Amino acid sequence: MILITGGLGFIGLHTARRFLDVGEQVVLTQYRMRREPDFIKSEIGKRAFIETLDVTAGHDVIDLVRRHKVTGIVHLAVPGLGALSAAEDYRVNVMGFLNILEAARLFDVRRVSLASSIAVYASLPEGPFREEALLPVHSGNPTETFKKALEILGLHYASRTHVEVVALRIGSPFGPLYHSLAAPTSRICHAAAKGVPTDFTGVRRGAPYEEDDTGAFYVKDCATAIQRLQMAEKLSHRVYNIGGESPTMYCEFVDAVKAAVPDAQVSLQPGRNPRYRPNAYMDITRIKEDVGYRPKYDTKRGVEEYIDWLRSHPE
Repeated sequence: MILITGGLGFIGLHTARRFLDVGEQVVLTQYRMRREPDFIKSEIGKRAFIETLDVTAGHDVIDLVRRHKVTGIVHLAVPGLGALSAAEDYRVNVMGFLNILEAARLFDVRRVSLASSIAVYASLPEGPFREEALLPVHSGNPTETFKKALEILGLHYASRTHVEVVALRIGSPFGPLYHSLAAPTSRICHAAAKGVPTDFTGVRRGAPYEEDDTGAFYVKDCATAIQRLQMAEKLSHRVYNIGGESPTMYCEFVDAVKAAVPDAQVSLQPGRNPRYRPNAYMDITRIKEDVGYRPKYDTKRGVEEYIDWLRSHPE
């Protein structure tokens, strides 16, 4: 039984589907939002179980792990960006993760996979970004800050207990069920599916630049990578990048969208961002070598499938 905190979120639902496809059972936690997409609805109450959980409530976390006889944990739950005060952000991120680790220790859960992020590389001057890179203490945003901190705390906890902790540095997945539209790639696909111009209002720094890297890869590949790392018999490392096969610039992403929707209306800024960093993408050699991960979706295939889904599931 695999516990996926934040299991009703974008990545969580696709990851749950992947675990079910390889024969596992899953417990998916929610805090407030509940949704049951078509691709998992028939499994709910049979092999997929939904629980309401506040990860900061330690006794509730322990009780859930005990009742469901959890054997592995994928910790995806995270507070919304900017949703909490500084103190509450600390409490939910750090104490929530500690409660997960303690429940794992008490019930002999073998491995906890922590959702980290490509954001940990945000302060490096250039890529490609590899797991062994030395990261500066300075952090420019909450995601970079907390993901670095949780990696350090989680790996330290693992060194003092029998719980194995693995940090998953996830890129920028796109695909069905991504609702926030914070990522420009999803805004572009939504607009194309609706036949309207892409609106980048509210996107930090406005419309993306043509030659900037998207970090984008398809969410089903992300789910496969998480499942392979969580279920691997043995891992040679404790930190893994999760991304696509090769970097994709925004102009290339738009080309893939226009291959699916020739009249898509997207206006990018020309050239490179003034804060452009050379080769700003993650190297995925380690995960390929250790667990045989190979992304099945290139950008063109992922975009085509996503836009088809958006057309049949208007949001």
